[in-house]
Amino acid sequence: MKLSSLPKFPVIGPLAVALAVAVVALPAGSADDSEQFDPGWSDGDWFADDVNEGELAFLDQPPAEIVHHHRNVMTLDRGSLLDGWVRLEQCHHNIDDVARAQIIFRAEKIRGLRITDSINIGRAWVEDASVQLSDVGKDSSLCLAAETRALVASDDGGYRIDNGPFMRRFLDGYYPMRVSQRIVLADSGLRFFGIRPEIQPGFAVSVSDESIDFDAWFEGRLLTAVELVPED
Repeated sequence: MKLSSLPKFPVIGPLAVALAVAVVALPAGSADDSEQFDPGWSDGDWFADDVNEGELAFLDQPPAEIVHHHRNVMTLDRGSLLDGWVRLEQCHHNIDDVARAQIIFRAEKIRGLRITDSINIGRAWVEDASVQLSDVGKDSSLCLAAETRALVASDDGGYRIDNGPFMRRFLDGYYPMRVSQRIVLADSGLRFFGIRPEIQPGFAVSVSDESIDFDAWFEGRLLTAVELVPED
């Protein structure tokens, strides 16, 4: 599903290029009945003057308020180099409390989708290439497992994993969020070559022979690209 086709309800990152996933809050009635929608943001935590309009801004200090935290773990193997499929574990913590929400995946990029854990969510279920949520409460979390077709071969013989834009959006504004990602290289025969954006305050990167990790605190829309090359 393209971003332009999504209803203008709160979007709680990410809509991912490789993962092709969005968390979208829905009205209590039908998906088209936006007049009845209560976004659950009436507790005074966020105000219009605090809104970022989409330009990426890394935060050198975490916000004082608790924010949505999105975590991904992708595990590669030798088969990933042939078909691009990698194992995915994904968790969302501190989801904004809303009556309805859905996590939407691009059907051709996901398979074997299942829910592994759910806290303070009235009901969560898999429906086609999506996870549907109802009665999302405070301090909620949801964890999923699947396979995602995320590894892309480059013309120069390397490989790349693109993700993004990660975002936490309400109407035309973007709010602080945290994204943590680990890429486990396992027996893939690949090693780290580079990452975009560059390392900076608010975007920390850690690399070892076994994995690549980044941790981002930001407002706006975050796109990332991890470049991998075959081991020597």
